[in-house]
Amino acid sequence: MSMHRLFAEQLRCATDAAGQVDLVKLGEFVSAAYEAGDRERQRMIEIRAQTRDEVEQDLLRTREFLDTIIENIPIAVFAKCAESSRYILLNRAGEDYYGMPREQMLGRTPEQIFPADVDRMVNEQDKRVVASGMPMFLEEHLLEVGVKGRDRVVNSRKMLITDGNGGPQYLVGVIEDVTERVTTRQRISYLAHHDALTDLPNRSAFNAALAERLERAQEASTSFAVLSLDLDRFKEVNDVFGHPVGDMLMRAAADRLAAEADGAFVARIGGDEFMILMPDHISREDVVALAERLVEAIGQELEVQDYLLHAGLSIGVAFYPDDGVNAATLLANADSALYRAKREGRGRVRCFVSEMDQELRDRRLLQHDLRQALEQNQLLLHFQPQARVDGEVIGFEALLRWNHPTRGFVRPDQFIPLAEENGLIIEIGEWALREACREAASWPRPLQVAVNLSPVQFQAGDLERSIHQILLETGLSPARLEVEITEGVLIGDFTRALNLLRRLKALGVRIAMDDFGTGYSSLSYLQSFPFDKIKIDRSFICNLEATPQSAEIVRAVLSHAHALKIPVIAEGVETEAQRAFLAREACEEMQGYLVGRPDLMERYLDLVGVTVERRLYA
Repeated sequence: MSMHRLFAEQLRCATDAAGQVDLVKLGEFVSAAYEAGDRERQRMIEIRAQTRDEVEQDLLRTREFLDTIIENIPIAVFAKCAESSRYILLNRAGEDYYGMPREQMLGRTPEQIFPADVDRMVNEQDKRVVASGMPMFLEEHLLEVGVKGRDRVVNSRKMLITDGNGGPQYLVGVIEDVTERVTTRQRISYLAHHDALTDLPNRSAFNAALAERLERAQEASTSFAVLSLDLDRFKEVNDVFGHPVGDMLMRAAADRLAAEADGAFVARIGGDEFMILMPDHISREDVVALAERLVEAIGQELEVQDYLLHAGLSIGVAFYPDDGVNAATLLANADSALYRAKREGRGRVRCFVSEMDQELRDRRLLQHDLRQALEQNQLLLHFQPQARVDGEVIGFEALLRWNHPTRGFVRPDQFIPLAEENGLIIEIGEWALREACREAASWPRPLQVAVNLSPVQFQAGDLERSIHQILLETGLSPARLEVEITEGVLIGDFTRALNLLRRLKALGVRIAMDDFGTGYSSLSYLQSFPFDKIKIDRSFICNLEATPQSAEIVRAVLSHAHALKIPVIAEGVETEAQRAFLAREACEEMQGYLVGRPDLMERYLDLVGVTVERRLYA
């Protein structure tokens, strides 16, 4: 193999597949190049067949080849006289690294180039290599380069080349500036453990901190507290003002939490959820006092881009070791306390108590039983009449019920949230829709049937295809089906939900907004989509006679709906006085105990046109 090819192969071996240079191999290559140059010169002289000119030409080509390689290596390469430490070679990358042309370095010593502290360090390294004869390799060490005036992180290798008698001749060194690589790696590591939006530690960092705290507490027999936090109404604010404002609100809330947490470990673990790890030996009273200060701090107005926003905060607290001796138990119990805080009205602090553990187990058991409810035919539909204000029945709302084999009837507000959490609402909702359409298709009178849709059904599954298929299977006219949605359907991916509603409307299905007036932005949604009906929430109707504010809200909703030419149905009508008020205000429809209670369809067969004879032979 020719000398040129041999050097090229050695250089290739010094570079890995990613293009990173192995400084050890590169140093060996440079050292070998110097030694090989001397051997090649001697060999050429000994070849008597060649003329002196030919020998000199071969030597010149070899020297130029080596100079080209060393000059273009993207890593600083230098050579010094071993005895005097004067620089005798510096490549282009070395000039860039030291920040000076080679003319200012060649022939000079480190003392004449660098500040005193750098010169002292370089000379100590040179003497160590010369004395030992062993290469020196330093990885990712900080080196202050005085000429550039900035610190750099470098990998460096320095080795000794001896003469024919074994005496020190040259010091050859290679220096790779890895500052950017190290900075990038540190940044990646930082991002892996911090939330990109708020810059707080993330779930991974919190879990690691909790594991460390548990180990320390077990060894020292100390105690500490874990806080589970959840922002209230964040989704509503996010939907009304848009995601950019929502992101700014999240950052503002995170900054305020961190500022008020008295040095505790605050992490954002996802969505609008945070966790706080309190220091050791803080009393229960101090933990609760801090949690209440946090609730108060977040409950105050947050100014975001000229908006004054209210988010609110709920907190659940669990203590080690009383409420759990491992991470899973502590976190589950803190979440149980948070669930209680939110269920009791939000904007409050709740500490874990043993009853919550029983409540959590009961909730999980109920969730387990819910999986079998469909298979064992425990679910059924009740129907409640809907009528015009003059009393004429125009349709029914299908209401889901669960007849548990041991618990009896389980309230919808207990099991429907569970079904939404574990995704069963997709299957259960499709069953309820199919049963309601099948039942309505059997009525002699073409009355409408209304079915509630969960926000989860909009976010997952192919709802449009499912409804279309059910209408085809049951033979129900699309115009007789009315699906009721709440604001939760539109919160989140508003554009996607809106497009889906438009496709459902194109099928001929009617769309009603349920619980109108209770959400954050009900009126704004009426401008985004042509709803077929508005349902005034029962909370306003039941207070018509008790509070003047409820009456004014109902009047305002009716006035707005009439201006948009959208029919309105009032829920929860139980008295004649309430019906009379609605009639005076030109409300078109009503639903409630005054018209009829939810029950099995057998109770209302006469209203849907099933005669006595038909019942007997059905």
